[in-house]
Amino acid sequence: MKQWIRRAQDRGMADHGWLKSAHSFSFANYQDPDWMQFGPLRVINEDRVAPGQGFGTHGHRDMEIISYVLDGALAHRDNMGNGSVIHPGDVQRMSAGTGVMHSEFNHQKADWTHFLQIWIIPDRSGHQPSYEQKHFSIEQRRGRLALIVSPDGADGSLILHQQARVYAGCFTETEQASLHVANDRGLWVQLARGSASVNGQALEAGDGFALTDVSILTIDQAKDAEVLVFDLPLN
Repeated sequence: MKQWIRRAQDRGMADHGWLKSAHSFSFANYQDPDWMQFGPLRVINEDRVAPGQGFGTHGHRDMEIISYVLDGALAHRDNMGNGSVIHPGDVQRMSAGTGVMHSEFNHQKADWTHFLQIWIIPDRSGHQPSYEQKHFSIEQRRGRLALIVSPDGADGSLILHQQARVYAGCFTETEQASLHVANDRGLWVQLARGSASVNGQALEAGDGFALTDVSILTIDQAKDAEVLVFDLPLN
């Protein structure tokens, strides 16, 4: 087994006043050749957006973009005609494909919005742009790893243009979960909040943990933990 830990405090940090962001991988002005991506997982940004602020209309192409809200609310609009607000438990997937324009805003008057912005490189360029959003209740994620994104929409998950699967789970001290892993896959575990032990490795909020050559992933010894697990192709 090979493994790498990306501690929360070692991430690239950006403070724009209205936006406070921590970059697990190289992004914008933060560039680190040792942390460019893991398989097709290109970006994990932990973002906090001030009340009444947000990302104005801007463009993307040839990228699968996932938003996972931890606290607050994020309003989405795009040139495909989609307009919605995502809250904790909501997962948003936007395939930028041949090109899409969108904005993301926190319209709350007092509270910051805390969310994870995730980019995954698609299996090819030139997909038709598309958008999906779905709510995964705390009951669906409590004490287990619920499939939230996949290439085939299994178990009601959002559909991604990549042979990657994303799981989400919420755990207390008495709860644990395991995930079986194929030989040619790699795992990235992102601890969104709380603390937990992952295959015996203690992780805290904001930590990332990459593993290869592992057949099973086990999460236990959790304290109010919220965890995302990325099951990724490595070639």
